[in-house]
Amino acid sequence: MKTVSETFTITLRLGSLIFPITVKRSEEIIYRDAEKLINQRFNYYAGQYPNQGNETYLTMAALDIAVSLKRNEHRNDTAPYVECMETMLAEIEDTLGVR
Repeated sequence: MKTVSETFTITLRLGSLIFPITVKRSEEIIYRDAEKLINQRFNYYAGQYPNQGNETYLTMAALDIAVSLKRNEHRNDTAPYVECMETMLAEIEDTLGVR
């Protein structure tokens, strides 16, 4: 009986570059979606700034994606809300004499 390996090699095209990469089968769609996102951004910058070269477009796409990621990280930072809720809960407990 032949077993299926947990990893396998896929080929990604990023701009005009081709990369064979070994990935977990369960993560293939993530890599395919990432490839699509990079190429969408690549094509956007290639259209906006003609004759700049693949390296420039890939760099601009990487920066664009990284900025988007960092914005989302800051937007999803719940630590200030947790601290505020803990303070409010402590005040409520003190008022009720629970603590």
